[in-house]
Amino acid sequence: MELDEITRKLSDLDKWREFFTCQGLESSKAAKQKDQANQKSDDVCEGERRAPQSTGSKKHAIPGTLTVPASLGGQPISIEMALHLRMILCGSTFQVFNYEWRKAYFKFHDPYSDLSYALEAEKGGARGVQMSVQAYIIKYLLLIRNSDENWSMASLHGINQKEQERSLSVALTDILWTAGEGQKVTVCLITPECYFTATSEYKADNFTERLLLFEIYGKEAVQTFIHDHIHCFKSEGSHGVILFLYSLIFTRTFEKLRKDLDFTTSHLLQCSLGNFICKQALINMMLTGRSSPNVFNGDQKFDSETEALKSRHGVLTRSDVGYLHWNREKMEHGSLPQVGSMLKTPKLPIWLCNINGTYSVLFSTNRLLLSDWKVEHLFDLYYYNGQKSQNKTIHLTIDTHSHYWEGRHHGDETDIEKRFPSLEMTIRTKWRGAAINWNGTVPFF
Repeated sequence: MELDEITRKLSDLDKWREFFTCQGLESSKAAKQKDQANQKSDDVCEGERRAPQSTGSKKHAIPGTLTVPASLGGQPISIEMALHLRMILCGSTFQVFNYEWRKAYFKFHDPYSDLSYALEAEKGGARGVQMSVQAYIIKYLLLIRNSDENWSMASLHGINQKEQERSLSVALTDILWTAGEGQKVTVCLITPECYFTATSEYKADNFTERLLLFEIYGKEAVQTFIHDHIHCFKSEGSHGVILFLYSLIFTRTFEKLRKDLDFTTSHLLQCSLGNFICKQALINMMLTGRSSPNVFNGDQKFDSETEALKSRHGVLTRSDVGYLHWNREKMEHGSLPQVGSMLKTPKLPIWLCNINGTYSVLFSTNRLLLSDWKVEHLFDLYYYNGQKSQNKTIHLTIDTHSHYWEGRHHGDETDIEKRFPSLEMTIRTKWRGAAINWNGTVPFF
């Protein structure tokens, strides 16, 4: 009986051993399959990280109609050029433009409309570039195209598509030619060819690697070339704003850019809340041709307690388009930069405005505004901010002799700042104490 009992228990033990062995094999097999799946997933992720297009989304792809054939000529971009380009733009070779920048291009409002002269500019860092170009478009349409006529808002209305394209090509040429100091311009276009791939030092973005650089001598030749390829800057999906920015940098050259900048600024874009915004050096380059980081006149020596005497670079000459700056928060903290007369008083009554970090354009149709002091007693200004909510040009009347400001409003400066729209405060950085009539438009901040 004891022997039978022992035999039965051994048999039961074998059954349990077999059961647990099977369970272990299944668990081992499942674990192995899971590891393989995870490895495959890791490989896919790694492949996506190594892919030339960082987002992997077709919506970033440039249509073939907006590329140029490699046989057109020009110099293919090299990995060394791309590394320098990234460093001067972002301060890092691994930073790439986000979606807002990649989709930005130079898009006009509908032809023949009241805003047919105006570019649409969505929110984002690219607005600084778009509104700078907008100022030069206004310069062309008001001054160059109508050199023998009086300026008027009527000349900005009802522009057709052909005139829009011409004004854009003239504006881009104007900015590039100034940056190239009237010698030559480098225009960047995109080809279907990829001239290098990502490396351990460079993150690819699927369009910088396909740049073709064209060196062009003579302003008329530059304008003709840009006009012939204007679709590469004004079409959806073209990355037109980035292409123009690249052209501006290569035109200025890395060597001159390094001389333009000072110890306060090493690159042209600043990362803020996940987006790249234009530093003052880039704005100044579009306005004056020189990427000086400051808005005061000339260069200033900076004496630090811990460092040797250094020079801060400002604006050396008056440009055609000026610059006005107002920021309520910086004003309240006493850190608002004081714009010098070189930018405040340009050759033409057109200003790029930086109002609370948003770029817009202010201009006059009176050619004599900045050359005849009597005109500055009472005059009109026009304002455009590029936002979709604006469906007409804002008309403002400026009165510098009414003493409205001093007569009706007392109290400390902080109270005054809070009671008036930022656009009005921006205008008063140029015309102190001016009264501003919005001519029926509801004032906005």
